[in-house]
Amino acid sequence: MPQPTIVLVHGAWADGSSWNPVSTALQGQGLTVLTPPNLLHGVAGDSAYLASFLAQRTTGPVVLVGHSYGGVVITNAGLGGGDVQALVYVNAFIPEEGESVFDILGGSGSALDSPDPTGILELAGYPGAPEGDAEAFLTAKTVDEAFAQDLPAADRAIIAASQRPIAFAANIGPTTNPAWKSIPSWAVLGTEDLVIPIGTQRSMAERAGSTVTEVAASHVSMISQPQVAIDAILAAAASIGA
Repeated sequence: MPQPTIVLVHGAWADGSSWNPVSTALQGQGLTVLTPPNLLHGVAGDSAYLASFLAQRTTGPVVLVGHSYGGVVITNAGLGGGDVQALVYVNAFIPEEGESVFDILGGSGSALDSPDPTGILELAGYPGAPEGDAEAFLTAKTVDEAFAQDLPAADRAIIAASQRPIAFAANIGPTTNPAWKSIPSWAVLGTEDLVIPIGTQRSMAERAGSTVTEVAASHVSMISQPQVAIDAILAAAASIGA
């Protein structure tokens, strides 16, 4: 069986470069790595885009990897295109059918679960937005204290300056036909994650039957401690055809 293609899907407030430490290491081992854009505007549309990307840009087996909201997208796209044979969740949402990001975070103790989001997020309208929708940016303070608190100050400043916002609509879209119910999964859980608290990560990974690795890292463990994500992806790749 040919080596699988590794497809890395970023989450909110990020882009494909958030996977650079992981991508570089995997490419160094001779693996084909793709980091498609995640549109961050709604679960249905974002997942359809990824499924189309997988169908057109990959051949042979795929290890599909998602960080944060990217976990929602790979869950919904995993059965929609390409030959996805393993899923890897890195500090990611692993939603059940019908669940949304807001459903999962509500009451979780997440730094983002606040009755007054204006202290955490900065909102901006965007052209073509559905009525009432807006894009959310993290404040620099939130990046520093709750999103990437284990990175050097210079790296946190780059994240704050270059972040791609997520539309509120993406956080309320429900999951349909979760891929983890029929595709084996691995999960990297950051015990210092303040966006998706560790208890919430553990319960989702247990529900999905994922092979779990925990790491003392923030929400961006694939940047601060990339080897843990690399190892999980390699384990998932090794399982294909084994």
